[in-house]
Amino acid sequence: MAIVVVIDASAAYLQRQGLDNLADGAALYGADLGSAAIYEQGLGDARLIQQEAAVEAAVREYLARADAASRFPGIDVGVRVDPIGRSVTVRLQAPLDLPLTIPGSPANPTVGASSTAAVTVVVR
Repeated sequence: MAIVVVIDASAAYLQRQGLDNLADGAALYGADLGSAAIYEQGLGDARLIQQEAAVEAAVREYLARADAASRFPGIDVGVRVDPIGRSVTVRLQAPLDLPLTIPGSPANPTVGASSTAAVTVVVR
C-alpha cells in the first residue's frame, strides 16, 4: 500500500509541476502580448494596462504552441485580467492520471495550478 501511495504522489507532483510551468508561461505570455495599451497611451511608470481579448488570445496561443491539450487531456483553462492591479491570472486544471489506484481514493481526481503576471515598464 505504501508503494502505491508513493508512486501516485510522485505522479501527481510531476503533473502539477507540468501545469505550474504551463500556467507561468501562459500568464507571462498573456501579460506581455496583452499589453496593447502601450501603443495607445505610451510608456508610463506603472504596470501596463491589459486588454482582455488580447490576453485571452495570447494565453490560448501559448497553450496551443505548448501542446497543452495533448499533454494534459481534458485541461480546463481560466484567464482573468485584473484592471486594478493590471495583472493577468491563468488557472489550469486537468484530470489527474494516476498510475495506480487505492481503494477509497477519488474516482476522478484533478490537479490544478495558477499563475499571475504583470508587465511593468520603468522609464529612466
